[in-house]
Amino acid sequence: VTGGSSGIGKCIAIECYKQGAFITLIARDENKLLQTKKEIEKYSVNDKQVVLCISVDVSKDYEQVENVLKQAQEKLGPVDMLVNCAGTSVTGKFEDIEVNSFERLMAVNYLGSVYPSRAVIATMKERRMGRIVFVSSQAGQLGLFGYTAYSPTKFALRGLAEALQMEVKPYNVYVTVAYPPDTDTPGFAEESKTKPLETKLISETSSVCQAEQVARVIVKDAIQGNFNSSVGSDGYMLSILTSGMSPVTSITEGLQQVVCMGVFRIIGLFYLGSFDSIVRRCMMQREKSESADKTE
Repeated sequence: VTGGSSGIGKCIAIECYKQGAFITLIARDENKLLQTKKEIEKYSVNDKQVVLCISVDVSKDYEQVENVLKQAQEKLGPVDMLVNCAGTSVTGKFEDIEVNSFERLMAVNYLGSVYPSRAVIATMKERRMGRIVFVSSQAGQLGLFGYTAYSPTKFALRGLAEALQMEVKPYNVYVTVAYPPDTDTPGFAEESKTKPLETKLISETSSVCQAEQVARVIVKDAIQGNFNSSVGSDGYMLSILTSGMSPVTSITEGLQQVVCMGVFRIIGLFYLGSFDSIVRRCMMQREKSESADKTE
């Protein structure tokens, strides 16, 4: 599990450990990793289980990522499931976000998933088994105000997942893309400090999920080999609306998409209308406030 020292990544590691898995946690902060290791070990189901910690930045040097994953596989055996959960976020208006933030987010959120996946895929294909999970976001299904740096990095994961799934499916290797909603994590709390008002008001139109609930859904979908993993009714609707040419796990899933698409598009248009209304109101309030300041 990359990004496994906190948030959704940590909860996914706990969920898998509860099911008897051997866990390798990968993150940058060594102290956080060791803390999380102790927390996860409380959930062991047998004496043989191991939690291995590796401190590395998965977005910087592919060779380094490849080496640490080789070491992990030497100690614990081949990777059955890779969960790419390392990620970060920056919010703000397009023209206010520093240019280097666009580069950093693409490195962490996209390349930080490419590198670990690239390091394990050959072995998975040889063994004719494996699961790769990409943790995207609902902001990877639709672009929202304030997410011009973040959303594209999460959209990119879907493109990678679709192309990779077509390559590896004949080898019995399955890819899952998870689209969690706003989730109560340290990363979400940090992001909320700098969110523009418009982004906050749009976010408030849906509830905040607990990381444990999101983790359970992702692990279940990954084990079942589902390509899409969504949480709640909003998540289900978004997955139908954005299904496009993405793979389906069953004929039933495909039929649900065909039947529900039209109705959900109508509902989606109401959502988009309300989001546009929020942005317009905020702009008018800001202009009113600025003109009042000038007349004083």
